[in-house]
Amino acid sequence: MSSEKIVEHSEAATRFNKDVERVNWHDETLWFVREKRDKSAHQIPDWELLRETASQIKNNVLANMHDYLSDFEANAQKNGIIVHWAADAKEHNEIVHSILQKHEVKQMVKSKSMLTEECHLNDYLADKGIEVIDSDLGEYIVQLRKEPPSHIVLPAIHLKKEDVSETFHEHLGTEKGNFDPQYLTESARRELRDTFLTRKAALTGVNFAIAETGEFVVCTNEGNADMGAHLADVHIACMGFEKLIPQRKHLGVFLRLLARSATGQPITTFSSHFKKPRNGKEIHVVIVDNGRSTQLGRPDFRNSLKCIRCGACMNTCPVYRRSGGHSYHNAVAGPIGSILAPNLDMSKNADLPFASTLCGSCTNVCPVKIDIHDQLYKWRQVLVKEGHTPSSKTIAMKTMATVLANPTVFNLAGKSGRFVMKNIPGLVNNKMNKWYDQREMPEVPEESFREWYKKNSRESKAKKDE
Repeated sequence: MSSEKIVEHSEAATRFNKDVERVNWHDETLWFVREKRDKSAHQIPDWELLRETASQIKNNVLANMHDYLSDFEANAQKNGIIVHWAADAKEHNEIVHSILQKHEVKQMVKSKSMLTEECHLNDYLADKGIEVIDSDLGEYIVQLRKEPPSHIVLPAIHLKKEDVSETFHEHLGTEKGNFDPQYLTESARRELRDTFLTRKAALTGVNFAIAETGEFVVCTNEGNADMGAHLADVHIACMGFEKLIPQRKHLGVFLRLLARSATGQPITTFSSHFKKPRNGKEIHVVIVDNGRSTQLGRPDFRNSLKCIRCGACMNTCPVYRRSGGHSYHNAVAGPIGSILAPNLDMSKNADLPFASTLCGSCTNVCPVKIDIHDQLYKWRQVLVKEGHTPSSKTIAMKTMATVLANPTVFNLAGKSGRFVMKNIPGLVNNKMNKWYDQREMPEVPEESFREWYKKNSRESKAKKDE
């Protein structure tokens, strides 16, 4: 983990919101993807049955994780795959480095892998003198810009085509001012072609690992994982242990859910199965814990491990859409990232569960029925009890609890508040009160609802008595 000071979500979101035009565009673009998801889902009569089935399969996996991991390892080894186990990010990076060292690899091609982003593998290998080339177009763009991905499926969604044009002109020498998407895509393809043809080692993520057969499946739309893995001598696949499913027949459930939830497609363009290495080649699978066992042992939060990384919760979240993925200071952003990150480090990620309206839209679209908004609410309770929230907020909440619990104090506070807002507005509408950063002072009511209700109840009663 970088030692760079973490910028809290609220501050990072404020920076993102300074460019109003970009924020509106980001919001509308992601909502467009959400609408595509809805149209695609509604075309399947048994969509809710698929979600429930996937959820129950994942429940079974979480309840029998040890057995499925043992089965996968045994079957993978029978197939000739070399299996490694990593307790944390450090061990994961060291294992990958040792494989590359053994084969004297100085340059490696990599397809999209959120686990390696979580483990900061690229930086680790760069420090060891090994160059990593990200071959997914979005990942390649943000790598050139020295930025992390802002979305788990659409890593460069925060960028416009004009931004990409400037980046490619600077790094690839493309025509300045030409931001035609086809031209830019072809430029990246030409640049990456040599990368695929000359790299001895390729790394991919894993979408699904099948305990029954010891194989794993990688889903992409660009075919870059296939290009890298099939042309390289060594294929390294890195996976969190939660990617397991029990049997091959269960793939039909998850593959129908994944792409529809992510981008509205019926299925990903490439769903590639890797079962055994070809003659003279090697396949390594690195199975990583990195806090997942801890999350598995938390009854309120273990369901978060059912996530299949579709990004649907990000596309629908009103906070993510208007704050940007980089405001979450973690590899996995948005609602799902906000329930995974505190498990890794409560103190560094205590702000994230509060970056939510708790509207429940994330839970509604989750293909495996993770209770995301409930977990966000429960994390808030845990973080407050553990003392990971600012003392100012704790004091404010205790004060509010006292006021709300005492009718006399509540009525007095209401009258005082209305008087101050009407006669001394500067005491409320100032830089100390973050509520007014992007809001105007509301019109001050003459009376509280309680006062209005009492008065109207009396008048109504008097009319009835007449």
